Amino acid sequence: MNIHVNANTLKYISLLTLTLQNAILGLSMRYARTRPGDIFLSSTAVLMAEFAKLITCLVLVFNEEGKDAQRFVRSLHKTIIANPTDTLKVCVPSLVYIVQNNLLYVSASHLDAATYQVTYQLKILTTAMFAVVILRRRLFNTQWGALVLLVLGIVLVQLAQTDGDGSGSSSAAATAATTLPTISAQPAQNRMLGLWAALGACFLSGFAGIYFEKILKGAEISVWMRNVQLSLLSIPFGLITCFVNDGSRIFNMGFFHGYDVFVWYLVLLQAGGGLIVAVVVKYADNILKGFATSLAIIISCIASIYIFNFNLTLQFSAGAMLVIASIFLYGYDPARSAVKPTTHTGSGASDAEKLLPRV
Repeated sequence: MNIHVNANTLKYISLLTLTLQNAILGLSMRYARTRPGDIFLSSTAVLMAEFAKLITCLVLVFNEEGKDAQRFVRSLHKTIIANPTDTLKVCVPSLVYIVQNNLLYVSASHLDAATYQVTYQLKILTTAMFAVVILRRRLFNTQWGALVLLVLGIVLVQLAQTDGDGSGSSSAAATAATTLPTISAQPAQNRMLGLWAALGACFLSGFAGIYFEKILKGAEISVWMRNVQLSLLSIPFGLITCFVNDGSRIFNMGFFHGYDVFVWYLVLLQAGGGLIVAVVVKYADNILKGFATSLAIIISCIASIYIFNFNLTLQFSAGAMLVIASIFLYGYDPARSAVKPTTHTGSGASDAEKLLPRV
């Protein structure tokens, strides 16, 4: 009975954690990029998030190895140095994730939090597309229908924002600009740039996720060790990105220009996001994950009205509801609902399942 109660409790904790993480990250990124004051360099924030993720995963691997320093070092050597082929395979998603995270900051700078949250769900479509092409996976008819609903919903949301440019989030940006005329660092709002950045991030997210799933199959590596590999390889790519995109500004203003407590909180939130999902996904089914994502969209919309003067129109609401419906429909498995799954006594979900939830 206690085991059942604990599993049920973990399910609801998973729901709460996924919902808050999904909603708060989008809102925090938007606020950090549009608030008054000096704007931090997003490329440096992405790099610092990788450092935070690396340190966290090293601590978790150390704990996995029984807090034995010698076993810990041997495990790192065996996985990363003595197995260079496997490590090099991780180079591709490492580079892709760095570019993706930078694109997400660009998108958050130019799209309001609600539009950003809804548009980023297009990663479901790109993940499905790469799953069919790379993994030769077959989708249910309901999933194809869900993808059509998803595209229609996002088109409606984008059209609603284009039609409402005079009164939507652009008005919030205009208000901020008139209130703070002296802040030259405030980024000019460019909705098309934000949309293309979000679409690019969705495309990269789908490719990296499926590629990562492919290389994980059959690998006897823990989820935390795999994240250590990812972060170790992402850091050099992150450094290159910093100095290619923002080299002159880093030399003139400093690496941590614009950083304060809120930016450090954002860095830790972004770093912890993937790790939180990796932990909770094992307790959450697709319906629960869909519910969490849907709640996050609703929270983002409501919060945007009060924080960013977001204008919630009927067309935007209809598009958001289509996206939410598509999330649930895509996660619905007719075979699993017809046949009750057998219980396993093994260790639970595989690394691929922990890292790569379907929705």
